[in-house]
This record gives sequence, C-alpha cells and structure tokens, in this order.
Amino acid sequence: MSGERILLVEDDADQRQLVAGMLAGEGYVVAEAADLAAAVRELGRAPVDLVLSDWKLALDDRGQAGDGMRLLERVRADHAGTGFVMVTAYGSIAHAVEAVRAGADDYLPKPFDRGALLLAVQRTLRARELERENRRLADEVVDRDRLVDLVGRSAAMQQVFRRIEKLAGTEATVLLTGESGTGKELVARALHRLSRRAHGPFVALNCAAVPETLAEAEFFGAERGAYTGSDRTRAGKLEAARGGTFFLDEIGELPLPLQPKLLRALQERRFTRVGGTVELETDARLIAASNRDLGAEVAAGRFREDLYYRLNVVAVEMPPLRARREDVPMLVEHLRERFDRRHGSRTAPFPPAMLRALVEHSWPGNVRELANAVERLVLLAEDGRARIEDLPAEVRGPVDGAGRGRGARFQLPPGGVSFEELERDVLAQALEHAAGNRARAARLLNLPYKAFLYRLEKHGLSGEG
Repeated sequence: MSGERILLVEDDADQRQLVAGMLAGEGYVVAEAADLAAAVRELGRAPVDLVLSDWKLALDDRGQAGDGMRLLERVRADHAGTGFVMVTAYGSIAHAVEAVRAGADDYLPKPFDRGALLLAVQRTLRARELERENRRLADEVVDRDRLVDLVGRSAAMQQVFRRIEKLAGTEATVLLTGESGTGKELVARALHRLSRRAHGPFVALNCAAVPETLAEAEFFGAERGAYTGSDRTRAGKLEAARGGTFFLDEIGELPLPLQPKLLRALQERRFTRVGGTVELETDARLIAASNRDLGAEVAAGRFREDLYYRLNVVAVEMPPLRARREDVPMLVEHLRERFDRRHGSRTAPFPPAMLRALVEHSWPGNVRELANAVERLVLLAEDGRARIEDLPAEVRGPVDGAGRGRGARFQLPPGGVSFEELERDVLAQALEHAAGNRARAARLLNLPYKAFLYRLEKHGLSGEG
C-alpha cells in the first residue's frame, strides 16, 4: 500500500468514481474535484503528491471556466514538487505536447485502461521521488559545507553540541540567542538535519530583510488580487516549510502588527493567506534566532510578551568567539581547508605568529569575521603560503621591518603604566574570557597553573570554586 495522496480532477462524475476506485484499490489516498476552483481548494487544504487532471473541466459554481492547463500553471507556481499527469481527450497529440512543455510530468490519452493509468501514476511518482532525493543529497552536501564552522572543543561549544543532540529529536520550538556571526543559522540547520524532519524543507527567513508592508504576505502567502501587483496566488514561507523546519532569523525585528498573527499560527497551527478566507494547516517546526535581548525588548514594549514566552520554550545561547579562543586554531584549519576546496588552491598551514595574532584578536564579528579573514589569506597566498601582512590591520597589529606581525602585542604608552594595575586587569580579563574557569584562564595567559593561582591570590581575584 503506497499511501501517496493523489488529487483527481475530472468533471464526469461516473468517470471520476471509476478512476478513484482504481487508485484507491492500489493504496493511494484520493481527493476529488470536479472543476478548477475545487481543485485549488483541495491543494490548499493538504499536501498532494500528484495531480491527475482532465484537460477539459466543467464550469464551477460561479460559472467560471477552467481547464487542466490553468490548473497546471497553478500547481507549478505554488506546488513545484507535486507531480502532474494530464489526461488528454481522444489522444490529442497537440494537447499532450503543450501540457509537457508547460511542466506536466506525463500525459494519459483517452480512452485508457487500468494498466496505463497505474503506469503513468507510478512513473510520475517515482520520478518526483528521485528528484526530491537528489535535492536532499545536494542540500546535505551544502549543509555539511556550512556546518564546518560549527566546531570547537571548548566547554562552551561542548554545551551547545549537547543541547543540539538533546533537542534534535524533539518537536520543541527553539530560540537561538547570541551575537551576530556566532553561527545561529548553523545550529538551526544542524537541528533540522538531525531531526525526523530532515527529509522535509529547511526554509529560512530573515525578518530584518523583509519590508514591513510585505511581511505578512511573505510569511503567510497571498491570494490573487490581495494587494497591488498580486497577479496570482502565492504560498508563503510558512506554507513552504510544511513537513520541515521554519527558521526565523532576527526575530526581534519582526513588526509588532505581525506578532499576534505569528503567535496564533504557532498555537493553533493554522493560518490564512492575505486576502483569503480558507484556513490552512501548518506542519512546520519553528526555530527562531535573535542577537537582541528579547526580554529587554519585551520590557521596552517592542516585542510581545506572549510571543516571547511561546518562542522561548528552550533557549540555546551561542558563545562569542572571544569567549572560546582555544577553538580559534581548529576553526582556522577547518576554514583554510574549506576555502582551498572552494577556490582550488593549496595553502600551507598558517605559521605560529599568524595563529597567535588570530587567537589574540577579539573578533567582534565572531566566526563570520574570522572566516572572511581566513578566506582573504587563502586568496592572497603566494606559492601556497599565507602572509601575515595580508591580515586585516586590526587583526595583525603592527608589522616589524622584517614583515613579521606582532599580533595584539602590548604597546607601552609614552607616559608608562602601573604594572600592578595592568597585571590585575589582564588576569581579570582572562577569567572573564574563560567564564571563571581558572585552568582555562591560565592557558589563555600561557602561565603555569600554580603561578596563575599565585597572581590571583596576590590581587584578591577568584575564579570558579
């Protein structure tokens, strides 16, 4: 028993009943429609694997004409992954050619027998299945390439990995927080790829990039004529994510008027297109991300409290790169190999002085900024060797006469400094970067652990217990 859902569009009731019986007998789930309007309504109610439509259709209840070609146009516009078999009357070759050119997967000339019907259906479903599998494998290759940035042995990243492992197999809404460039979308893709929804689509929408006037249509879709320039019915991102994952990046930028509508869609799992009256069901897991403090946005009246609590079922905070400096060498090596593959180059591992400069930089743009710097080094390398002078000036620091970078080396100001205050400040910063872990802070300063403890005690500082 196959279980695939087929929409049968045929205006002759007897013929429709006969064909529906044949398909149901093979285990297909059959939805029926007699005209174009009814077929469009069925397509909006639930996903369809294949449409089997007659070329000629009857007038609908309002006397509107429609035929299989108009239905084919709607399917290809709004349901590109759905198979389509056109039934052509009297073996019309002209109609068959026109249908295939317009995007039909196959055609079935009348009169046909049970064998021809099932062969056309099976052939189309199989072709669509292979197409989806090819897309999935291609997406996996892309995902693996993008997930290369999501690496690290630091305690902060190990905690992120544990969260991903726990949440991937659930349907829970996840809120990803952290500064820009820390890899929130990479985590969202990992959660999708490791979930039961991996076979479904991963649909991402950056709320900051959508004009407020078009935001509702972008989210929920719009019926034809819903607004100026809307010449056809369009599915929204939420509808496109059916069966998969809907990732909302920069959720803090979501316009206030749209927030209650998103909340309703999340709570009731139903929504309506702009200009529409038919409620559609949604089956998409939501993952949201924000580089803003949404709690503070709620307090300031810029974000709805009820939506915040609905999104914040489980939170995963992405650490900034400066808080996991020990991961920088590993990230640099992964990124170097990645950009070598992309650009067809062969760059030698970066020298210690360059790695030291990369580790010591604060990276306000986080992993995204580091990736840009590594790509620049790969592109400008001479004879396969990256040069420290090709680092951005703010990363390499001053360069001596021999062209050797001194990274973030301390420069003594003309007026001098208080060494005691400087030492105390450096120790405090190391503890902050290491989240209070004294052993890790000692490694950041390249100090023996006992020497580090001595200096902490000397300045009255403490780390973890």
